[in-house]
Order: sequence, then structure tokens, then C-alpha cells
Amino acid sequence: MNTDNPEEFYARLKEQLDLSSTWPANYLYKFIIPTDPEKFKEIEQIFNNTGAVIESKKSKNGKYTSVSITVNMKDSDAIIAKYIEVGKIKGVISL
Repeated sequence: MNTDNPEEFYARLKEQLDLSSTWPANYLYKFIIPTDPEKFKEIEQIFNNTGAVIESKKSKNGKYTSVSITVNMKDSDAIIAKYIEVGKIKGVISL
């Protein structure tokens, strides 16, 4: 994700999502986090009670964990709101 101008990034993402999806729709989030149970728990809490399917896989050396989250979202604004919420967690990389 381009963090130089997040507003521009999210505006483009919203436009692409609105053009390519009919709502509600399943969406796949992908994040890379330092392997830390607390960071994983923070992400889980953000998606708590959403019906999300969360999968994780540690990197070969165990330093990082990839997190894939599939969840049914009501619209592009809801998707972006979750990206912003997860983006507040230090060390998380959104893909």
C-alpha cells in the first residue's frame, strides 16, 4: 500500500471496488505482521463479530506472519474503514 498519500490511495481503491463489485460482497484482506500474538489478537478484534474467516501462516524464519481475512462487506466504505483501523497497528503491512 502506498502510504505517501493514503487519501489518494483509498479514493482509488474505493473507485476500483465500486466498479468491480456488487454489494454486499466477499473481500480478501491480506496483511503481513511481525510474529507477535498481541498484534494478531488486535487484528482479530477488529474483525470480531463480522463472520470473517482468518488464516495465518508464519514465514520460513518465523519473524513475520501473513494474515488473510475473508469477510462479507456491505460496501467499499466498510472495506476502507477496516484498512484504516488495521493501519493504526504498528508494524502491520497491508497488501
